[in-house]
Amino acid sequence: MTRPDTAPVRPGEELPLEALKEALRGKVGGDVDTLEVEQFPGGFSNLTYLLRVGDQEYVLRRAPLGPVAAKAHDMPREYRLLERVHPVLPVAPEPVLLVEDAAVIGAPFYLMERRRGVVVRTGLPPEYAELPDAPRQLSEALVDTLADLHAVDIDAAGLRDLGKPEGFNARQVEGWAGRWRRARTDDLPPVDDLHDEDVIAWLTANTPTESAHTLVHNDFKLDNLMLDPGDPARVVALLDWEMTTVGDPLADLGLTLTYWTMPQQPGGAENRIGANAPGFLSRGEFLARYAARSGRDVSNVAWYEVLGHFKLAVIVGQIYARYRAGQTRDPRFAPLGQQAAWLIGEAWRRIGENSGGSAG
Repeated sequence: MTRPDTAPVRPGEELPLEALKEALRGKVGGDVDTLEVEQFPGGFSNLTYLLRVGDQEYVLRRAPLGPVAAKAHDMPREYRLLERVHPVLPVAPEPVLLVEDAAVIGAPFYLMERRRGVVVRTGLPPEYAELPDAPRQLSEALVDTLADLHAVDIDAAGLRDLGKPEGFNARQVEGWAGRWRRARTDDLPPVDDLHDEDVIAWLTANTPTESAHTLVHNDFKLDNLMLDPGDPARVVALLDWEMTTVGDPLADLGLTLTYWTMPQQPGGAENRIGANAPGFLSRGEFLARYAARSGRDVSNVAWYEVLGHFKLAVIVGQIYARYRAGQTRDPRFAPLGQQAAWLIGEAWRRIGENSGGSAG
């Protein structure tokens, strides 16, 4: 039996139930007058809720509270993307209903099917405690799902127009650099100490042309997978498609390796999964399996890992900036400024390793 994956809604993040009922009436299965709402407490970005409507269950996703970055947290885009991806990649959940009228709950939102499984975050869950090979099995499932995502034929599936793949890497550096500068807070270390501008300069000077053009999830990590409680090798769902586009698949690989090799998760919790934990694939094993499964050359992965560290620093830095400005009161966000600084420092350290020790 799996543990509950939902919790009571956090104070300040409640949904207006009567308005929501009227928006759903006649558009979803079940008696909307019996609507019950709980919240999926994981994650640091979009707000995700479980809706129980009679004997039906749906997942509702909306943007976080407060001002958000332009073009970020675009729920209508995510809904329309899933409409097209679900038929060709079944691990993508099926979307059910899109409501673009922000007046209903305060922001556009959509509903998708509810899938059940285990989400592995900072440690191996009890469901897998008696399965000695579970760390390796779920490691391999993560790698294989990434390779399968990148194997989707974007032209046959009509997905190429999701992004502009030519020049993707250069735009990634430019775009994330701009987001970082807008989000940087005054309690982070001085620029010369943090080396954030040095990291941006290195990424710019060494930007490779795209290795290929594929679907790019843009936040591919273990806790965006849902696994079968009885079989850690079977993926039930791949979640959080908000930033998916078309671009260089190695950008996904670099960010995934960033998460996989971190000693702490965003927020500071000890990372007891990934390359630093017993039984899980090492960084080298991860790369070798991805290369074998995808047939891709991963010899230049260092640039993409530096980009991955920088992107994650920006993501947590943006959340921290919203917390500092009082736009959200979630106490989980308090350590994220320190986490962003660590990620920038780790990017600079890896640049030093990649250039023979010139960074310091």
